[in-house]
Amino acid sequence: MTWQRRLNEALRRYAGVRFERVSAALPDGPSDGPSDGAAETSPETPRPPADPAHDRLLTAPVFILSPVRSGSTLLRAMLDAHPLLHAPHELHVRRLSVGYGTSLARRAMEELGHNQADLEHLLWDRVLHRELARSGKRYIVDKTPANAFAYQRIATCWPDARFVFLLRHPASIASSWYEAGAGKRTPEEAAADALRYMKAVRRARKGLTGLTVRYEDLTADPERETRAICAFLDVPWAPEMLSYGTPGVIRKGLGDWQDKIRSGTVQPGRNLPAPEDVPEPLRPMCRDWGYL
Repeated sequence: MTWQRRLNEALRRYAGVRFERVSAALPDGPSDGPSDGAAETSPETPRPPADPAHDRLLTAPVFILSPVRSGSTLLRAMLDAHPLLHAPHELHVRRLSVGYGTSLARRAMEELGHNQADLEHLLWDRVLHRELARSGKRYIVDKTPANAFAYQRIATCWPDARFVFLLRHPASIASSWYEAGAGKRTPEEAAADALRYMKAVRRARKGLTGLTVRYEDLTADPERETRAICAFLDVPWAPEMLSYGTPGVIRKGLGDWQDKIRSGTVQPGRNLPAPEDVPEPLRPMCRDWGYL
């Protein structure tokens, strides 16, 4: 036994704490997510639930996959106004992890048929189910933008999950991301960082089946778009979705959508940038998404 392990064992025995090596994952925050093209990994291979009837409490959870600054907060508020849909704030459950305190705990879990990824999936499902049960509604909606980097893991955890892809003009995303940074990023850095999310969403759209919604369409004709979303989710359309929120309540950190949330009604979005004003790094994505 090395001196590090002896020290750790003594700390565990007498103080109830121990040291663990921290992985080199990127920290949570606005730029959460692996670098473009990197796959989200687990210490052990993620796999679908072995016994879905007992391993999962949630039924058909809904995930909004979108880049940052794409209107996901607006869409979340509209969906949360539906009597059957509970859409809480960003939960980042994929960043919750579990570990074995001892080798005995590992062996005990292995005897039950669980690897570490299985246990994490049980935790994620329980956290989301608790929020859903407390709401009294039928389905939960999670709109954490960084989930796009882990779409495969999410689809593995919940094989019956449903996905809504929310797109916005890439140049509008980059501009909003720059403005939200309050001097933290240059326009070029904001465009590059936002592009990582766009590429993650593009990969998710190729790898999953789901409904694509455009922010510009959502703000131009919210009834038509919310009716399409409800049809996809197999729930009746609810007019409350068009008059969500509490008038007069200011919610911080919503940027472009603060006034929309405050008023409780959907307002028109920004004018689209002229083609000549689109930064060169964003042009391929604009063409891919049909904006150029």
